[in-house]
Amino acid sequence: MRINREIRADKLRVVTESGDQLGILTLREALARAEEMGLDLVEIAPTAKPPVAKIIDYGKFRYALAKKEKDSKKAQVQIKVKEIKLKPNIDTHDFQTKIKHARDFLTKGNKVRITCMFRGREMLHLDLGVKVIQQFCTELSDVSIVEAPPKLMGRSMSTTLAPSGKRPKAVAETAPKKSGE
Repeated sequence: MRINREIRADKLRVVTESGDQLGILTLREALARAEEMGLDLVEIAPTAKPPVAKIIDYGKFRYALAKKEKDSKKAQVQIKVKEIKLKPNIDTHDFQTKIKHARDFLTKGNKVRITCMFRGREMLHLDLGVKVIQQFCTELSDVSIVEAPPKLMGRSMSTTLAPSGKRPKAVAETAPKKSGE
């Protein structure tokens, strides 16, 4: 975006800050008008025929653009991928604990990567790892969707779960509040 003397076009369609059209002026005339108003001449649409320039306060214009950009970034939702690592011979209590953590991640809107790691001779029994991953996916099927089937990469097998958007029935967390304290 070019301002004042950086503008290269000979003739410009000039618009004031309030939106009034001043018509097609030469660069010198447009700069003179901007100076007498105490504002800057900013090239808004350089590819138009003739290019469009606006007489505005450039500092305020930049501030408004920065604020608009910041607001658009606030609206964006950052989805993070959390990882849960398992072994093919995981104990039931450990399995339930990992499911609880994954459920928390999914209800907060994060994706969950389930990784089953194999050591030594466990590589001979890949079916056990697939079974553990499938059981994990079925346990979380009420709050998640499986994005892809389990894939073996080296010594680990993984799949990713995405939140389904359905929330599980909330546990009654509304405890009676004490009044007068």
